[in-house]
Formats: sequence, C-alpha cells, structure tokens
Amino acid sequence: MKIKTLAVALMVAASPAAFAQSAAPVAPQPPEAWLARMSDMTQNMSAYKDPKMFVPWFNAVTEPGFYTTMGNMMMDPAGWTKMMGTMLDPNAYRNVAEFADPNIYTKWLAASLDPNFYTALLTQMSDPGKLMRWAMMPMDPKMWSMMMNTLNPAMYLKWMMAPLDPKAMQLMMAPLNPNMYMGWLGATVDPKSYGPTWSGWLTNPTASIAAPTVDLSALTNMFAVPYAAPAGAAPAGVFNPFDPNAWTQMFAVPAAPAAPAAPAK
Repeated sequence: MKIKTLAVALMVAASPAAFAQSAAPVAPQPPEAWLARMSDMTQNMSAYKDPKMFVPWFNAVTEPGFYTTMGNMMMDPAGWTKMMGTMLDPNAYRNVAEFADPNIYTKWLAASLDPNFYTALLTQMSDPGKLMRWAMMPMDPKMWSMMMNTLNPAMYLKWMMAPLDPKAMQLMMAPLNPNMYMGWLGATVDPKSYGPTWSGWLTNPTASIAAPTVDLSALTNMFAVPYAAPAGAAPAGVFNPFDPNAWTQMFAVPAAPAAPAAPAK
C-alpha cells in the first residue's frame, strides 16, 4: 500500500499540472486570447519572463487554431491599427526593460533544473488530441473560413476605408503629441521599469545586503593530508567534504575579531 501511494505521488509530481499549478501570473487559455496578448507590445514578452507562463504559451502556439485565427486577424486592418497603437505606449518600453531584472534569469535557471518543466513541454508535443487536430486541419471549418475570407469583398473594402478610420487618424497624429515623448522619458527614468530588483535598490540605495564570502583556505584544505590526532578530537585545519557543516561554513560572513582581554592586575 505504501509503495502504491509513493508511486501515485511521484506521478502527480511529474505531471505538467504540477509545474504550472503554482504559476503566479494569470495566463490566457484559448489561442485567441494569446493572440491578443502577443499582438500587444506592452505585454507580449510575458511568456519569456516566466517559465510558468511559457508553458501555457507553448501549448497555445502549437495548436492549429492559433494560426487560423492569426490569419483572420492579419486580414483585419483594425488589428494592425491596435498593434501599432500599443507600440507608441510607454509601457512598451517597460515591457522590454524588465529583462534587466536578474530574477528572470534565476527563474529560468531553476526551470532548467526542474524535470516538471521538461515533462510539461514534452507532454504537449506528444498529445494525441493535438496531433489529431493537426492532421484534420485541412477539414477544419476555421481553416476554410480563413481561405474564403480572401474572396470576401468586404475585407478589401475595410482596407480601402482604413485611412479614414478615426483610430488610424489618431494613430497618425500621435507623434505630434508631446505627452507621448514625456511618457517615454518617464518610463526610461522610472526604476520600476527595470524590474523589482533594480527598483528596490535604486529607490533605497542605502540598504546594503551582506554578500557571502568564499573562504579559499577551505578549498585548499580539501586536499590537505590528514595527520594523526587524539582520539575523539577533530583534526584542525582539514576540510571534510562529507561534512555538510563544513560546506556551509565556506560561505559564512566573517565576524569582527573579538577585542583582546585586558591583562589581569
């Protein structure tokens, strides 16, 4: 019974849901929602900043419905106008500047050592249902709808009337607005644009963090020849690689030396 319980626990821990269960950011579920996010220049980098967000993004971009929906969106001039409008938003700079945060690379380093991350990706690539959807894509109604949309005169009429769209005219007048440049300048000098790590340090530079120091003598003592010592006494100056306490003491912050005791009168 204990063996069965342990086997079930291991299977649950290795499942893709175990990796994405603790995902802090909320990820869009359908491919259409992911397309709306990826065409938004203020948040289209979210999938690359967090491995827990990358897993559902990878699941969406490997669906055939993602590309049929993208084809229909590319034939709509309103989608292009909206995407170019987000490019002028100062948050587009913050979206890219957040890659200066070291926490992003720490998360990816932890994901590279997590077997649940690889299991989640491999499970999506070997999903029989997804492979069947790719095989049946030529008969998908969405695929035929995208192909027949190229013969729709209303689609070409939208492109002809796109320059007269108020949103398009507002987009063309945006470079003449001084507030846009002030917003970009404010996003550049704002410490929050570069992630919580740098913003916390820049807003409070007096806060110092004691960096751990490495004791190089402990590394050299690993190869020291042990000498005979009295029974029950540990040899001084010899590093024992099998002692966990010895490894933790290598990174201990050195303390200030104690003041010498006053001579007795």
